[in-house]
Amino acid sequence: MQGQINRDGVYVPDTGCVWPQKPDEPLLKPAHLRQVVVDEYYPFLDKSFKFFVCRNLIYAGIWALAFPLQRLRYGIKFEGLQKLRANKALFKNGAVTVCNHVYRWDFLAVVQAVKKRLWFPARAENLMGGDAALIRAVGGIPVARNFSGTKKFYEAFDELHQKKKWLHVFPEGCRWTWYQPIRPFKRGAFEFSHRYGLPVIPMAIRYRKPDAVRRFFGVKHPLVTLVIGRPIMPDASLSLKQDSIRLLEESHKIIVEMAGIVQNQWPASL
Repeated sequence: MQGQINRDGVYVPDTGCVWPQKPDEPLLKPAHLRQVVVDEYYPFLDKSFKFFVCRNLIYAGIWALAFPLQRLRYGIKFEGLQKLRANKALFKNGAVTVCNHVYRWDFLAVVQAVKKRLWFPARAENLMGGDAALIRAVGGIPVARNFSGTKKFYEAFDELHQKKKWLHVFPEGCRWTWYQPIRPFKRGAFEFSHRYGLPVIPMAIRYRKPDAVRRFFGVKHPLVTLVIGRPIMPDASLSLKQDSIRLLEESHKIIVEMAGIVQNQWPASL
């Protein structure tokens, strides 16, 4: 592991956290309020009318309430939105967005940037906590724990791709709140990109110091800037493994640069 060097002026929050030794070990572990078995019998795509209504209500609330609150609470700013507009033709069949996973509302920040309803792989453990219904409603599909369940998991994403839905993945695997280095990525997002022929859109969350008004009201967490990078296209001439590694390394490098890092503490993958 190499030392961390940031560009001059890059704001690094002082969290006081003791970070886990493994970069994909969760910082926060949800309370297990229920037992959820994610196997071949699990409804990876819930097609019930109840879920349809719930998902639409949740996204209506996101557009009407969460987006304004995101600006108020986190002072969110966006850089690089023009890259989405300029490359709109590349997204006709969907896209795969990837981002560092560093605060509770970061998924909503990505939704706000792309203005799409997204679907994403979710840790099965998170469906055992209090946020289970919300995670499912916004598009979370749990990662299965056995072979037969994994087959159904990929079939769900195959169906979403056929419908030209956008996919999102946090390739670091779990959230480390207000962590500044970019952790190693897992290959799943980039395998989706190669498998479906979809562009990868790398995004980076960068921090800003809270302004005087927010500090007056006791706000201690940083403000957020979401930086959007150029889309990276898969290469059908390469194998799944070769191309997913290429996409991973290129995305990690771009996200490191957009986060204001000259030398990152972690490698692109482990």
